[in-house]
Amino acid sequence: MATPPLELPALDPATVAPSRGDPDYPKQFWSAVIGGDRRRLGDALGLTNFGVNLVRMPPGLQTALRHWHTKQDEFVFVLSGEVTVISDAGPQLLTAGMAAGFPAGKPDGHHIVNLSDSDAVILEIGDRAPADEGEFPDVDMVWRNVDGDQRYIYLHKDGTPY
Repeated sequence: MATPPLELPALDPATVAPSRGDPDYPKQFWSAVIGGDRRRLGDALGLTNFGVNLVRMPPGLQTALRHWHTKQDEFVFVLSGEVTVISDAGPQLLTAGMAAGFPAGKPDGHHIVNLSDSDAVILEIGDRAPADEGEFPDVDMVWRNVDGDQRYIYLHKDGTPY
């Protein structure tokens, strides 16, 4: 007997179209983050207070450039495979069932990288704090809020636009 299709508030993540990379970054930074599948489950479910992304990471992919947020908490849970959290504390290996969290306002540049030779799958969860901004310690870039809500621009650290 066939299973009936799911209807909101439930969904099958496979039905959510994946996005590839972060089209918000200036183009010169895309190569580091393009290549995996990020399924924006929170958006598909109509969530407005926090986002949930299911991310398939092939070998070599990183979730973002190393960064930190002024107002957004972030949480990552490894569903399968292994990834490396790279933060100011150095690299740490996470395997299936492990998690990492990054408190808002803590200036600890971080990202998740798949340094293994197999795909990994993670859940990314972050709140959608208004007026959040970001710092990128390894590159000449900052992320600034435009209107106190969810519109942002990327700038050089001296304030000039990309």
